[in-house]
Amino acid sequence: MLSRNRGAVILIYRTTLYSAVRFAAAILVLVSLNTASHTIAQTSVGDLALRVATLERELVELHSNQRENPGVAPDFTTVAEQPQQYVIERAPHKPADSWPTVHVGGFLQADWGWFRQDATNIATVGDVQDGADFRRTRLNAHGDVWENVGYMIEFDFGFPGRPSFMDVYLDIRDTKVGTFRFGQWRHPIGMDGLTSAKELTFLERALPFAFLPFRQIGLGAFDHSQDETMTWAVSAFRFPTDAFGGNVGDNGGYGLASRVTLAPWITEDGSGLVHLGAAYSFGDPANGRVRYRNQPEFFISETGGADLVPSGVPTNVPPFVDTGSIMANNFNIFAAEGGLVLGSFYMQSEAIYAVVNQTGGPTASFSGAYAYAGYFLTGEVRPYNRKNGVFGRVKPLRNFGLSGLGALELAGRWSYIDLNDENISGGRMNDVTAGLNWYLNPRTKFQFNYTHAFLNQTAFGNSDADLLVMRGQIDF
Repeated sequence: MLSRNRGAVILIYRTTLYSAVRFAAAILVLVSLNTASHTIAQTSVGDLALRVATLERELVELHSNQRENPGVAPDFTTVAEQPQQYVIERAPHKPADSWPTVHVGGFLQADWGWFRQDATNIATVGDVQDGADFRRTRLNAHGDVWENVGYMIEFDFGFPGRPSFMDVYLDIRDTKVGTFRFGQWRHPIGMDGLTSAKELTFLERALPFAFLPFRQIGLGAFDHSQDETMTWAVSAFRFPTDAFGGNVGDNGGYGLASRVTLAPWITEDGSGLVHLGAAYSFGDPANGRVRYRNQPEFFISETGGADLVPSGVPTNVPPFVDTGSIMANNFNIFAAEGGLVLGSFYMQSEAIYAVVNQTGGPTASFSGAYAYAGYFLTGEVRPYNRKNGVFGRVKPLRNFGLSGLGALELAGRWSYIDLNDENISGGRMNDVTAGLNWYLNPRTKFQFNYTHAFLNQTAFGNSDADLLVMRGQIDF
């Protein structure tokens, strides 16, 4: 009799529990539908239906278990107690009033330089003065005006123009061709040129940088492969652009640039890498002229303070090699690049070849190349920016302070440029540089460079100059 009553109680209990759960699930669905605007960001109606179906399945299993094991108490564990198994996470969409976003940034680079020249070098380029200057002092505002449209507005207070336009552009992301960009920025030529000035191993880019069209106003597109081992970029621009992003001229004035990179071998942690790249640029200058020139990898700009120095004394570092103004129909630039990372050791190299089709004259060809290597004494690995195909920001293993010394890096570079060809005698120069970099943290560093410049000018012959320079840098 007792067994029969117990079975009846269990049957009544199962029936009541089954009905109660179904009723609660129905109420849950109705409440969710009535408050969809508040709950859609957390759980969709489809997810709720999935929960109900799971509850029903578990109740059926409960009935079956109770038939087979009438003396065992039922298991009250439900899907409601295990939501992580069924809830699908969704990134919340920002409301329209959350745009635009604005972030302020910038950086400064303060340089000091000391020169030694032999007599021939002084006769060739002039008596270069020791000095100090702010190489770059920049402020920028960047952010998004919508979830797929961003912007950058950056000015430099150290360049001619004061302030001068630097990167000033808008980006449209998530298009069928990657990211679309319009404005002024560094166009895709060369690994050295596309590496941020904040992340250079040496104070200045190598001598072949003189050939690059660099910042111009235009439009372009760029993207990378899904596994981030390949990048591509292409752009069209007006040429040349002044310090304020302007270009005027009916005589041509157009150019294009393109670059592709490949990392055929890269380890998951980035401690091993092989980088390859190639680039091409064409330009038809609006003023019908081109000019290539460069200094021995140190730059002091004219400050305009003529009353601060004696008359006739230069207030900047003059160009050591210079083609002068060349009347030209157009130019073509070809570049090849390579990089290597093996633990704390890394290398980078590039060769650039420029062909100038002169107006009323022969075609002139100029060339340049560099190779450098670096090694971190404190064990860091040079980061690789996989989306842009360049080396990135160094992050010390232990920042300077009570916990550590920061990161110490030794580096050496050979750099070469030849501006002699046909009727052009711009000179030839080789630079050899030794560098020591001290990274206090990812946003503060000091750099020390010693450079010996070997200059050859047709009119003066061979000459030499030595430069000892240092820089303090901070960015935010």
